[in-house]
Amino acid sequence: MTDSIAAGRSASAAHGAGRLRVYARLGKLDVYDYYLGIFLALSAALFPVGAFTAGQARVLALFLLGEIAVLMAMVALDDVTGFRDGSDLANYGPDNPLRSKARKPLVAGTLTVPQALRFAWVCAAAGAGLWAGAAMLAPHRPLWALIAAGALFVVSLQYSYGLKISYHGFQEAFLVALGAVLVIVPYGLVTGGWSGFLMVQAVLFGFGPLMFGVYSNTNDVAGDRAVGRPTVAALVSERGNAVFIGALSAAEFLIGAVASVTGVAPWWFAVLMLPATALRARQYTTGFVRGDIMTARRTGFAVHRLSVVLMTAANVLVGTGVGG
Repeated sequence: MTDSIAAGRSASAAHGAGRLRVYARLGKLDVYDYYLGIFLALSAALFPVGAFTAGQARVLALFLLGEIAVLMAMVALDDVTGFRDGSDLANYGPDNPLRSKARKPLVAGTLTVPQALRFAWVCAAAGAGLWAGAAMLAPHRPLWALIAAGALFVVSLQYSYGLKISYHGFQEAFLVALGAVLVIVPYGLVTGGWSGFLMVQAVLFGFGPLMFGVYSNTNDVAGDRAVGRPTVAALVSERGNAVFIGALSAAEFLIGAVASVTGVAPWWFAVLMLPATALRARQYTTGFVRGDIMTARRTGFAVHRLSVVLMTAANVLVGTGVGG
């Protein structure tokens, strides 16, 4: 009797752990790249170290937790729409073996649409509460930061659901704006302002998810065209898409280079970012010379993470005075 009870509890615990993993897949918790922006905000606000308070650290922590909840809501709603319109069935189905069906619980049948929607709205409510708490505890509440956070919250939930902003041709611009806001808003809450150099970093941070997103769109072009989702890859020819992504890759480098030349960023910033620039060039070659789009997409994650490390290092160099 005791053994059967213990076995039942073990099975129940295993089921619960499995269900948590399914919801983690729905919320794409393994794709943590947007959350890395908090390191840029922290490293820019940290100096002088003695002036950075525990209260400011709590604000950043609350903002990060709220950010995780809001983005989990966004991607869960994106999955609901993708499942309903059939694009995820096309992009993650048996005809596309390069994409793992397990990453889409609705396609895999491990969750139902009502379950996914409940998860999304609970996450949205939690995110709103956490961001409100961060604003209440913040030493500064600049109006621009509050408006940016509020707009991001609303637009994120309408990205693929409700108004379906990404179905009206704004997907690529939204990805950059999303990343940028996730850097400048927490910085504004703890410092009350912003700087040109931080804005450059924020835009480059937004380029990171954009530059693995456009490779995903290249792979998913057939499914997106079928449901009328107007990504650039779906709207233009293969050559046009290759030119577009090449132009984005060049623009990313030029943003840092122009900032260095004009004094918005330290003169050495573009040099510091050269390892990321070289890896970005490798990503493009892999995708459009070798024709291996999905490997190129994975390289995009590495470029983004390396860029965050380099930009964080730049903030430390500036903050400590080592970088002049």
